[in-house]
Amino acid sequence: MEFDVDGTAVRVSSPDKPYFPELGITKSDVVRYFLSVGDGILGALRDRPTTLERWPGGVFEGAKLSTRADNRGDAFYQKRAPKGAPPFVETVRITFPSGRPADEVCPTSLAVVAWAVNLGTLTFHPWPVRRPEVDHPDQLRIDLDPQPGTDFSDAARVALVLRDLLAELGMEGFPKTSGGRGLHVYVPIEPCWTFVEARRAVIALGRELARRRPDEVTMSWWKEERGERIFVDFNQMARDRTIACAYSVRPTPRAQVSAPLTWDEVPNVSPADFTVTTMPDRFAEVGDLHAAVGTKAFSLEPLLELVAEDEANGEADLPYPPEYPKMAGEPKRVQPSKARNH
Repeated sequence: MEFDVDGTAVRVSSPDKPYFPELGITKSDVVRYFLSVGDGILGALRDRPTTLERWPGGVFEGAKLSTRADNRGDAFYQKRAPKGAPPFVETVRITFPSGRPADEVCPTSLAVVAWAVNLGTLTFHPWPVRRPEVDHPDQLRIDLDPQPGTDFSDAARVALVLRDLLAELGMEGFPKTSGGRGLHVYVPIEPCWTFVEARRAVIALGRELARRRPDEVTMSWWKEERGERIFVDFNQMARDRTIACAYSVRPTPRAQVSAPLTWDEVPNVSPADFTVTTMPDRFAEVGDLHAAVGTKAFSLEPLLELVAEDEANGEADLPYPPEYPKMAGEPKRVQPSKARNH
């Protein structure tokens, strides 16, 4: 089967292949879904290095994603652009934390999205940068991650506190469901600062949230210390860490998608409201609620002032993920209970 995507012919093999067999959703259905939200998904991806989360066998009971520790899963992340890609698939060179370079897919057209879906891609993970400024983030991405004993409604309550905090700082955030249990808030920024500075800015935001809602928010990297609170996953702003973009399909039983929201909707919706089958009508009605993420840009200076205040009060950096090289000023990456036992 071929799709004509804005004048580009994109071949889709095995169009009737079940991608969500329990729902009767096929590969071609997923292609049509992305075409129906075309301006939205392309707005989230255009000119951004993008990791592809590929589920070539579809989503079925027991299917799992390969990880760094176990690569025997049914799905996998593809960071480097696959060989043999058609000419309309452009790439951009990025550098991993290890210093190794790679050429990643850099979507410039909706045809690239359809091509990626043919490879089994359901979820797109763009970097918070746009070429040519691939070392300078143009977005802060705040990931409000419910811990055991909490759920989306708890994340939504914290998000409203975050909205007010951002307003005090002269900034604006744009919320969306993660497509799972969590909630993401994007803050467009000027591409003038490094990944290290952007990550520290998110840490400062999270710490202020935790000060305002200590029983509801945690900044602890160590799961044993988080409790039943919302974790602000600050390491999602580290280089090469990405989150599912708006309109991405998630490998959930209901084929949920990551849905941009208005702030008024945040306390009143459920992630299950937004699926491959329901989002096209919603998009036709409300359009791309994240369109302004690509047109606005705030200064990071108010948050860097918070960083300086935290440092003056003895609150320095927090641990990076274990696969990262040791970073300047980073505390020891030792689980507190293990540190006490030694």
